[in-house]
Amino acid sequence: MNSEQIALAIAELASDRKALEIVQLDLRGLTSLADYFVICTGRSDRQARAIQEGIQLGLKQEHGIQPTRVDGTTDANWILMDYADVIVHVFTPETREFYRLEHLWGEAPVTKLEFAEPEPAAV
Repeated sequence: MNSEQIALAIAELASDRKALEIVQLDLRGLTSLADYFVICTGRSDRQARAIQEGIQLGLKQEHGIQPTRVDGTTDANWILMDYADVIVHVFTPETREFYRLEHLWGEAPVTKLEFAEPEPAAV
């Protein structure tokens, strides 16, 4: 998988865990740090942990990919997952507003990612 495909898979897995405001920042050409940031918000620290666990487990099971590093799971206000060319930031609302990564990386093209809710099963 290339970095763009990994970023999209991460966003889909975050959406499966009801992450809010999922965005992808395209950092190619701006820094050698990573190709993409995927940024999302959980409603609480508990949901932020669930989003992180869903991403980590999903990428491992579906694609055999594991992060090289995961930080912030103790407090879970800002969880960072390093997938080499893709870095994932899972925030609580207050922490996302405080750090404002989208503004810090203002030159990076931003893609808002929204996924359709699965249809409920017919009864």
